[in-house]
Amino acid sequence: MRKLATAMLLLVLSLPLFFVTPSLAAEEPLVVYCGAGLMKPMDEIKETFEQETGMPVRMIYAGSGELFGMISTRQEGDVYIPGDIKYTMDALEKGISIEDGMETICYHVPVILVPAGNPGKVNSLEDLGKEGIRVALADEKAAAIGNVTIALLKKNNILDQVLKNVVTKPSTTNQLLIYTATAQVDATIAWEDQALWAEGKGKIEVVRIPSEQNLIKTIPASVVTYTKRLEDAKAFIRYITTEESKAVWNNWGFPIEKPQ
Repeated sequence: MRKLATAMLLLVLSLPLFFVTPSLAAEEPLVVYCGAGLMKPMDEIKETFEQETGMPVRMIYAGSGELFGMISTRQEGDVYIPGDIKYTMDALEKGISIEDGMETICYHVPVILVPAGNPGKVNSLEDLGKEGIRVALADEKAAAIGNVTIALLKKNNILDQVLKNVVTKPSTTNQLLIYTATAQVDATIAWEDQALWAEGKGKIEVVRIPSEQNLIKTIPASVVTYTKRLEDAKAFIRYITTEESKAVWNNWGFPIEKPQ
């Protein structure tokens, strides 16, 4: 009888451990690789997602190209949200993202940002090539805006003229805003939504690029191939494309409909 009682006690003691394991796993955060330029709306949406679902989310912000490299190297994570669909298409081709659950979120519009007062008198793309103009361009290997900028300058046949004026090439669009807001450069090409960021409020001005000269980009979200939480990853993507979340994107200057 004593042996039987001991065996029963051991069985009972083992049950809580069995049932606790899944709940601990559920507390592991969903890992989202996200372009640095999307930080403001994503932080806001992430917070409401966590409040409504109880699912923790870990955001990793960096240049879209840097994130691509991280996913390839680490072979882990759940969602990839770059600043340009080019990186998603590359990820699909390389097998680090999957089409299942992929959604378009909104659009990214390149603009010229200048310090308040526009001391360099930069009013067009062509002015970026004027003698003496200090230009910041994002690293095209690291950031979506850098890649788009090179394509945009090539499209308008002014790449060589502008490159000779480049004084810094940071790895994220966020750094472009800081360089411009602090007047360390006369102009940069960045995303339109950054004009709403507190870091640039009252310190920068926007010079719009005519639609026929511009290259407007799609912002997508896709599931990382290495995810162990496919349904959670898809649920997160669905959440960031709801009407409520679209309102957040729009409030931060991201068009939901593609500008003409």
